[in-house]
Amino acid sequence: MTKVFLEMLQRIGFVIVILLSLTVFIATPVEAVSLSGDLLKQPPTEIKVSLGNSANELKYEPNHLELVAGKRYKLKLTNPSNQKHYFTAKDFADGIWTQKVEAGKVEVKGAIHEMELKPGAEAEWVFVPLKPGKYGLHCPIPGHTEAGMTGDIVIQ
Repeated sequence: MTKVFLEMLQRIGFVIVILLSLTVFIATPVEAVSLSGDLLKQPPTEIKVSLGNSANELKYEPNHLELVAGKRYKLKLTNPSNQKHYFTAKDFADGIWTQKVEAGKVEVKGAIHEMELKPGAEAEWVFVPLKPGKYGLHCPIPGHTEAGMTGDIVIQ
């Protein structure tokens, strides 16, 4: 009877450990940001990224970004070309906490996976990277990725 009881306790303990691990994993991004109240008081590091250019070249300038996990950033996106472009980096977007996106007189909060910038458009994306890794960036408009409108974002 003692052996069965001990096996049952081990199973229950294992389930509790898994549940606690999941709770920590799921809660960490929100807690990491909310527990660091000073983080939102810090001015964000500003990075300017151009989607295309006035010569209508299909590229991001710059096409490589290096960020530090836990640091606040403001990505200033502009599209100086005469055609629309996308800033698409879904895996990157899944590894950050977005504070807000501002475009014109609109402020968007919550998860962002892709932004479309029409000719002459500007947008600001304020976020905190949480998950280190290397993430791909591309413009999914047919022909744009193939022409070189790609990049990468590294979170250290």
